[in-house]
Amino acid sequence: MTLTRLVFAWLPVAVEFLIIDGLSARSQSVDALVPREAWRLTQRDVLWRSVEAAGVTLFGSLWFDSLGRGGWWLLFALVGFLVGVQRLWQGQLRLEPRGLAVDVTRYILAGGILAWRLG
Repeated sequence: MTLTRLVFAWLPVAVEFLIIDGLSARSQSVDALVPREAWRLTQRDVLWRSVEAAGVTLFGSLWFDSLGRGGWWLLFALVGFLVGVQRLWQGQLRLEPRGLAVDVTRYILAGGILAWRLG
């Protein structure tokens, strides 16, 4: 596994995380009277999504390069579910079922991108 291959796998995952985060920012506001503006991401948000994408890329690299190729969607759905439950447990302001579904979808899409780039 070369560093270049990892970077080219990480980049689309980071973009996907930023796009989904930007699209879901307005719809996940708990107070419907005060919606957040879409695409209003801070530098901290961008940095955090990039770090999160790097972790998912390394996790995907471990899975696709050593452990297997089959069942990746189930593995990434489970990781997305765990991330969503952790966010709910931390008390982030978001709608519970929708926020959990967004996290699971985000990670399944990331797994698909990594299956394509690393497979």
